[in-house]
Amino acid sequence: MPTPNPAALDFLQTRRSRPAKTLCAPVPDRATLEMLLTTAARTPDHGKLEPWRFIVLGKGAMPRLAKIAEERGQALDLEAEQIAKGRAQFDQGHLAVAVIEVQRPSPKIPALEQTYSAGAVCLALLNAALAAGWGANWLSGWPSHDRGFMQAALGLEDHERIAGLIHIGTETSAPPERPRPDISTITEWVET
Repeated sequence: MPTPNPAALDFLQTRRSRPAKTLCAPVPDRATLEMLLTTAARTPDHGKLEPWRFIVLGKGAMPRLAKIAEERGQALDLEAEQIAKGRAQFDQGHLAVAVIEVQRPSPKIPALEQTYSAGAVCLALLNAALAAGWGANWLSGWPSHDRGFMQAALGLEDHERIAGLIHIGTETSAPPERPRPDISTITEWVET
């Protein structure tokens, strides 16, 4: 018979991201953040490839990133509203961790599985931050998918991309619960 961990199960059943725009200082110090990153790095990494890495974005980096997002939005001829939204997470951010997917050549591990692993790291970091008592939110947005932003803002190579930006800070207000999926409508049971 398995040994349950009721506290962990309760956390997973009730966890809730905190909107990034509601997060403020203080943010985790370096030692705390290293613990959270170490926790996130326990994610299954498909053949020990470690198809991801972290870039910690402190408050001082946010104005530069916001400016690059705005410049890239203008270069892409995006609507003003899109540009404003793209730069807002950096204008409002105090600390974020860019989880970088690193595609590694492998005859055994398909690229898609490496992408899954990078996404799992994002969720693991989000949950680690929430479990440690911080507010946290996993964001992306058009800058995260724009190769020009990735290169100019973070110096990413062609085999790298942003899997997610995990904003971490002190929550200022708890969000209300939101509707969750009806498991009965999205689950199929195959017995034979």
